[in-house]
Amino acid sequence: MTYLFLIGSVVLGGLLVLILKPTKQITQLLLAFSGAYLLSVTILHLLPEVYIATEDTKVVGICILLGIVLQSILESFSKGAEHGHIHLHSDGKSFPKMLFFSLSLHAFSEGLPIEHAGENLLWAIVVHKVPIAVVLTSFLLHAKFSKTTTILFLSIFALMSPLGVLLSEQIQMLEEYIMEITAVIIGVFLHISTIILFESTQDHKFNLKKFLAIIAGILLTLFTL
Repeated sequence: MTYLFLIGSVVLGGLLVLILKPTKQITQLLLAFSGAYLLSVTILHLLPEVYIATEDTKVVGICILLGIVLQSILESFSKGAEHGHIHLHSDGKSFPKMLFFSLSLHAFSEGLPIEHAGENLLWAIVVHKVPIAVVLTSFLLHAKFSKTTTILFLSIFALMSPLGVLLSEQIQMLEEYIMEITAVIIGVFLHISTIILFESTQDHKFNLKKFLAIIAGILLTLFTL
């Protein structure tokens, strides 16, 4: 079921674009909701779990900081796709290889600690992937990539997290360092979710709809996990 949920979240995001054609405002609200959910799961569940799992809290802290730095580097190639902004222009002829590589690596790494962290992490990734898939699908279609290219890209992206789960189950070394890997992913999540939630809005005005989406994401975490 883990694989189906991970793949299904990307499929759902793609279908939302093809069927409902959400506006930019709706997409931003989905991102705000997912960012709040991701941050809440990270703070309420993932952080306590990694600190309880070891007495060497300094290593945990270093790994979290490493995750923040790693995500900053990846975003220099993905152009902000992980938090909903693809600052990239394309005419549909030249495929954005670095965007593809960065998002694939990001998705793969997310899958590595899922079996260890359990449903809390799984649902955080699922909720996070839906609006990202919406953004990706919208970008690929607006950039006039062919349907074949769009489907291929989304399919590979959808399979990367399940691949991470599979390899973490099969490779003993990954299992031995699962706590450190989880801590790195926490850093990645902290970076992504805080950018989604706290990036400046137009004219720095209070956005009630975004605020309510954030509250909804937090409340969902409190009442379901």
